Amino acid sequence: MDLKITLLGGDGIGPEVLAQSVKCLQAVEETFNHHFTYTEGLIGAVAMDKYGSPLPEETINLCKESDAILFGTIGTLKYDDNPSARVRPEQGLLQLRRELELFTNIRPVRIFPTLVAKSPLKKHVIFGTDFVIYRELTGGIYFGEKQWSEDGTYASDLCEYSEKEISRIAHLAFKAAKSRKKKLTLVDKANVLETSRLWRKVVTRIAESYPEVKLDFLFVDNAAMQMMLNPNQFDVILTENMFGDILSDQGSAICGSKGLLPSASIGAEHAMFEPFHGSYPQATGKDIANPVASILSTAMMLSHFGMHEESRAVVIAVHKSMRKNVVTKDLNANSRYGTSEVGAFIADNIIDSDENLNYNYENIGLGKSTII
Repeated sequence: MDLKITLLGGDGIGPEVLAQSVKCLQAVEETFNHHFTYTEGLIGAVAMDKYGSPLPEETINLCKESDAILFGTIGTLKYDDNPSARVRPEQGLLQLRRELELFTNIRPVRIFPTLVAKSPLKKHVIFGTDFVIYRELTGGIYFGEKQWSEDGTYASDLCEYSEKEISRIAHLAFKAAKSRKKKLTLVDKANVLETSRLWRKVVTRIAESYPEVKLDFLFVDNAAMQMMLNPNQFDVILTENMFGDILSDQGSAICGSKGLLPSASIGAEHAMFEPFHGSYPQATGKDIANPVASILSTAMMLSHFGMHEESRAVVIAVHKSMRKNVVTKDLNANSRYGTSEVGAFIADNIIDSDENLNYNYENIGLGKSTII
């Protein structure tokens, strides 16, 4: 298969982890006889420094002309420490989602068996956790009208949703539940918010078209608590933009590290794949960032284009890195492996996934892993 892929490294550790995803894609190309073309674009603070805009027109055009986008991270301390800044790097990502109409964000939350002890929750609570969050991505309070009074004493953010916006993601979430454990949980705040009541009305009606899927409802505060008490009760969680943003980060805490979980942002014509950890500017250039979330996002991209065997090969290689303890320091404080070494190990094991092979781990960082 031929794919045109736009690479948006963004800020902080984004370019570093994205480079490891490219290593893995190159391994997939070599192993499975595909051809991927890569083009780089700027977004976020790096784009602001060069163009004065967090999303230059050139980047928008690159993304629209590509088959898929691989995204790194966005945000810097320069802007995080200045809440009064009127233009912020994150606005580039929000604008890109809107420009490409990426209305569905898919965030799987799965426990790595070898990393159960890393979770702050007890083993018997989290073991076997496997659910996915379907987060609406281009509506709600993040995109609503915003006001700020001239004297700086009043501000407002408008939360709006239409039936169309709710319906299109709801159908995708029900289809996902149909192919999984056949349960969908709508998370809202229908006891307070009119938008949440609209969500319940629309989703309840759509559920009639999916009789094999059990639909239930949770208020967002209860859902957050239930995710900690019994994450295994969930299969597919469907929710609006801000609630999904918060619950997704909570899901990463269940797994023990933000550096582990991938995501896909899907629209009718475009698709973008990204880790949902932050830009971690304190780690920039130190070769300590965990690349697994970015690499697993790449696996989601491969699956999106029907390359399921290739996607499995990437996931198997990631699991092998965990079993062999070839991980970054966030997963093992005594680890001697950095971002690039972990990426190289995973890429090497896509090329040659024979579980009986032994690798000379000392040479991984030199780019010359050898079979011994």
